[in-house]
Amino acid sequence: MLSKFLDPKNDVCFRKIFGTEKNKDILIHFLNDMVTFRERHPITDVTFLKTVQDPETAAQKTSIVDVLCRDEHGHQYIVELQVAKEKGFEKRAQYYAAKAYSSQMKVGGAYADLKEIIFIAIADFIMFPKKEAYKSDHIILDRATQSNDLKDFSFTFLELPKFKKRIDNLSNMVEKWSYFFLHAEETREEDLASIIGSDGIIERVYQELNRFSWNEEELLTYDQAEKYAGSYKASMDQRYDEGMEKGREEGIIQTAKEMIKKNFPLDLIHDVTKLAIEKIEELMRNRD
Repeated sequence: MLSKFLDPKNDVCFRKIFGTEKNKDILIHFLNDMVTFRERHPITDVTFLKTVQDPETAAQKTSIVDVLCRDEHGHQYIVELQVAKEKGFEKRAQYYAAKAYSSQMKVGGAYADLKEIIFIAIADFIMFPKKEAYKSDHIILDRATQSNDLKDFSFTFLELPKFKKRIDNLSNMVEKWSYFFLHAEETREEDLASIIGSDGIIERVYQELNRFSWNEEELLTYDQAEKYAGSYKASMDQRYDEGMEKGREEGIIQTAKEMIKKNFPLDLIHDVTKLAIEKIEELMRNRD
């Protein structure tokens, strides 16, 4: 039976929900639900920024994040969806945050003007096997006093496989978002009322996932991304466990080549394969 709702973990879906001006209110609500604001009020507006983070030197990598935005106070938010196991993903999170932080500094600028970077990741695999909690928030603390004096970096991770709650036991927005990412595709129409409750924003995101509101071209792009992402994830999971680094790289490159043949845009190929932009561009130039 064809599901009414699409999978929000699909790259095309994720960007449509959280990365478009049309749905900016959804992104704002999500950020406010996920981030603990201890010294300032929740955000009321965001400006979308270019998701391509250009290198400062020719020797550095170009990178693409899923969503990058700035709130009304200048604080920046990076939102990343990661469905395949990736060794060093926590390193990549810190690299992206550091890159966004350093990119704020212009010639003649003052260090005191640098603004906070908040990194949020939705991971469809277990990142921290020794931690029981499905949501973890990471900040920089003084080892001796536990005071948070260096405030400009914070990292929040949702590890979806650790989330086990059922529809009738969702008690807050973080739980509803977690359930949404995990189970939206299999949600039945009759279950919506229990999930939504009085939270209109959750109703909105389900409306955006309604496959019958997508046009034929959008659905084709979604289906193609789903196909390649599924194949890539299975390959990554196996090779992650087996430690087959060479075979892993060959599988990633083959996936990228197939997507290039289908004329997928560069940013979507990067989303699916996580290859460096420069490598994808090289494959594009040398395509058969």
